Amino acid sequence: VWHRYLRTLYLGLQSRWQAEHRRRHFYWRMMFESADISMLRLLEAFLKSAPQLVLQLSIMVQQNSIEPLQGLSASASLVSLAWMIASYQKVLRDSREDKMPMSYKGAVVQILWHLFTIAARAIAFALFASVFQLYFGIFIVTHWCIMTFWIIQGETDFCMSKWEEIIYNMVVGIIYIFCWFNVKEGRSRYRMCIYYIITLSENAALTILWFLYYDRKTTSDFNALILVCVVSSSFALGIFFMFIYYCLLHPNGPIFSHRSVGCIFRQEPPPVPGSPVEAVTSPPRSLPRTTGGERDGAPGERDSCVPVFQVRPCAPPAPAARAPRTEGPVIRIDLPRKKYPAWDAHFIDRRLRKTILALEYASPTTPRLQYRTPGAPQEVLEYETTV
Repeated sequence: VWHRYLRTLYLGLQSRWQAEHRRRHFYWRMMFESADISMLRLLEAFLKSAPQLVLQLSIMVQQNSIEPLQGLSASASLVSLAWMIASYQKVLRDSREDKMPMSYKGAVVQILWHLFTIAARAIAFALFASVFQLYFGIFIVTHWCIMTFWIIQGETDFCMSKWEEIIYNMVVGIIYIFCWFNVKEGRSRYRMCIYYIITLSENAALTILWFLYYDRKTTSDFNALILVCVVSSSFALGIFFMFIYYCLLHPNGPIFSHRSVGCIFRQEPPPVPGSPVEAVTSPPRSLPRTTGGERDGAPGERDSCVPVFQVRPCAPPAPAARAPRTEGPVIRIDLPRKKYPAWDAHFIDRRLRKTILALEYASPTTPRLQYRTPGAPQEVLEYETTV
C-alpha cells in the first residue's frame, strides 16, 4: 500500500514538472493508480473494519456500557466505511472521461447516506448477535451467498478472467452485507430499490427478534426502546440523504430530469443491405481481419460527433469542412465496438490503456482508436481517451 501511495505522489509530481506533451500521460497514470488504491482500501475496510464494528457494538450491548476507547474505535470504524465508499466513487469518476466528476457537496452527502445506513445495519446486527450468536452466523452466510449469486448473475466485468471475476464478486458480496455498492454500468435504481427493501426487512426482523428476547436483567425497557428508535431513525436518515444526493447533487443531474446526452445515438443505425452483421461470441483469438474498405474510410466520411465518452450536452455540428490535422498514432481494433463479450471487454481495455499511455509518452500527438464498423465503410469511433 505504501509503495502505491509513493508511486501516486511520484506520478502527480511528474505531471506537474514534465513538459506539456507528457503531463497528460503522467496525470492519467496518477488517476488510475489512485483509483486502484481506493478500491483496495475499500475492500480492506469492509473485510476488517466492518466485522470489528459489529463485534464492538455487540459487546457494548451485552455489557450495557460503553468504554471511551471502545466507543471511539467503533466510531472510527463506522466513519472509515462510509468515507471509503464515497472516496472510491469520487476517485472513480475523476479517473474516467466518460463520467461527470462528483462535487465535494455530493461526496459529503454520500458519506452521510452510507454513514447512517451502515450504522443502522451494524446496530441491528449487534442487537441480534448479542442474543442469537449461532443464528446470526447462519444469517450472515445466507445473506452473503444470496448477494454473491445476485452479483454474479449481473455479469460484472471488473477482472480479466472468469474465475478472478467470481472471487471479486464474492468479496463484493461481503460489502453487500452492510451497504449498497454499485458494480455494474447502467441504470441501478431498480437494483438499489430491491436491495434496500431487502435490507429494511432484515433490519426490522432482526431488531424485532432482539426486542422480544433480550435480557431484561441487563437492559431496561426504556433503553431497549431507544435502541429500536436509533435503528429505525438512522436508516430513515440514510435513505433521506440518498434521495438528497440523487435528486440534487448527482453528477449527471437530478434523477427526475430529462437531459440530452449529446450526439450519442440511442439506437444503433440500421445495417447496410447486403452486409451481414458480424457478432463476436467468443474471445478474440482467430477473428477475420478487417478489410481495407472497413479500415480506411474515404476522406470526409468520418463521424463528426463529439468524443463518445463525453456525456455533456452538445449542439449538433454544422456541416462544414473539417480542418486538416496532423495524423498521430492510430490503434485499430479488429472488433466492433461494444460487440465483444463482457469477460473480454476489461481484458482488452487494460491492454489498450497501457498501449495508449506508452504512445502518449513517446509521441506529442494523442493516439486515437478506430474500431471496426460492421456494415458501414466508415469509421464511427474517433476520440482521444485513455480508455
